[in-house]
Amino acid sequence: MHCSHNLVNVLSCGMILASVGHLIYHKEAQASYGRHMVLKGPIWMVPAKVAWFLQEMPALLIPLLLSLSSHNPSSLGQSLLIWTFCLHYFQRTFVYSLLTRGRPFPLRVMVTAGFSCSLNGFLQSYYLLHCAQFGEEWTSKVHYKTGLMLFYIGMAINIHSDYILRNLRKPGEVVYRIPKGGLFEYVSSANYLGEILEWFGYALCTWSLPTLSFALFSLCFIGPRAYYHHRFYQENFKDYPVLRKALIPFIC
Repeated sequence: MHCSHNLVNVLSCGMILASVGHLIYHKEAQASYGRHMVLKGPIWMVPAKVAWFLQEMPALLIPLLLSLSSHNPSSLGQSLLIWTFCLHYFQRTFVYSLLTRGRPFPLRVMVTAGFSCSLNGFLQSYYLLHCAQFGEEWTSKVHYKTGLMLFYIGMAINIHSDYILRNLRKPGEVVYRIPKGGLFEYVSSANYLGEILEWFGYALCTWSLPTLSFALFSLCFIGPRAYYHHRFYQENFKDYPVLRKALIPFIC
């Protein structure tokens, strides 16, 4: 398969436009799932474990299939990045989804998220396997090492924060409690902060438009949700820590 830079640029720019569109459309309210769910009329619901598994799976499966079918030799830098991407989605598909104690999802939310994961899984893996030019010296560059370090720090924050949130509930409970510990001492959405840090670190590694577009996509989709989570806590818990910020410690 030969690289089509036009395809990569169109998909990347489309992702950036979708990010801006989502930011504008959801300025006043968040997507209807979880604590922000608003039910209007009959809606098909999917159990949280099933929804997360099905919507995250394409972002793991598509890169794996493209990697197996690729006849292009990959450099060390390319291999590390494609497997790093897959590692995130392996964790989301087979660990997070099976352990989550979240509320059921509207089917349309799951389908939309699954489509986004499919598109992004294709874009990132196609670019890395067929378009990226990473020589053996790439892994010695400062931005590669720094970006990879930020990715794994972000992933550790994300996993640890999910663990804290998951253990706020007993099996079967749907109540909300104030999260404590880790970066939750500083921000309301430490799990989102970790994920955003992951993808900006990943973008720094590759220094490319496709990965930057996904980092911006993540920021525009879950950044505002962090703000609404923060407001939810403030409105529902009178003892919520006054100095705790929404997403970025000590700033906002």
